[in-house]
Amino acid sequence: MRRRASLVLIALAVFCTALAPLLRWYAYPRLAKIPPNQYQEMVLEAKDAVLLDYTGGMQPKKVDKVTIVQTLKGNVEASREIEASAGRDVVVWDALSHIAGPDGKTVSQIPERYIFDAHTQAPVHAAGEAVDGDPVTREGIEFKWPFFTEPRDYLYFDAQTRTATPVHYVGPRTFRGMDVYYYEQHLPWTKVPLPKKMPIEGIDPATFEQSTGTSLWYRAKMMFWVEPVTGAPVNAEQVVEQEMRGGIAAGAPEGRLTVFAGHVKMREDYSRYTVDLVRSNRAKVLTLHTYAPAGLAAVGLALLGAALWLEARGRRTAAAGAGVSA
Repeated sequence: MRRRASLVLIALAVFCTALAPLLRWYAYPRLAKIPPNQYQEMVLEAKDAVLLDYTGGMQPKKVDKVTIVQTLKGNVEASREIEASAGRDVVVWDALSHIAGPDGKTVSQIPERYIFDAHTQAPVHAAGEAVDGDPVTREGIEFKWPFFTEPRDYLYFDAQTRTATPVHYVGPRTFRGMDVYYYEQHLPWTKVPLPKKMPIEGIDPATFEQSTGTSLWYRAKMMFWVEPVTGAPVNAEQVVEQEMRGGIAAGAPEGRLTVFAGHVKMREDYSRYTVDLVRSNRAKVLTLHTYAPAGLAAVGLALLGAALWLEARGRRTAAAGAGVSA
């Protein structure tokens, strides 16, 4: 009977020990990925900001608040079409950044289509990849870091400049009780395209720039607090300045007219929700990547030990019985 029990335990030990690396090296890369149908909304605010008053004499003025609503919507149909030729799991996010003034009226809005690998978050280049309708070829990451983010610099794509520059790892931090990595990206003054959606209806940005000789310039300090297991930012802040130069800004001091200047922060309720969501996803990723494989390996070793103990005990009992019979 003990012999049969030890054989069963050995079989279970082999099963658990074999399943552990299979779960870690085969299942994890295929299951830990961004779902193609994900929908996410984020509200950010810049309080006591400076905003250009387009209808009040084209002069910058201080306002109580500027609100930025960012939405990310997974395009499942587009993902499937690209996956057919890419040969891997692909996510297509149709993103929109909607900026509104203190009166709720639209200041500008910039749509994006971001295409990336569902597991690694590396960009995937395909038709439709764009910012504000302009085709782009992204390098680096955007919106999300890879699973198990490393404490090092990454290339991060900026939608305003349409370029990827290093986002620098600064060091570990704690945010709302969660251990995170803190990153900064510094973008110098750069000429950027005018948004196609302007506060004044009927203005074509390209025509406006050519006819008036006015250009838009931008600089920013970007700050990210990233939970390293999921690669998800639990907080993001931006210190942004935009100004017009030349043309209609020629009469302003130094030929510059502030379009926007402010410190953009995640709204408190969205910050709390993001932390709770990331904490939940972190537990799921760790279970798949670490806890379950390690647990199965430990159970396998315990079962093997129990089987060997039963076998040794059975042999000792048999030997003792043979001695008594003799």
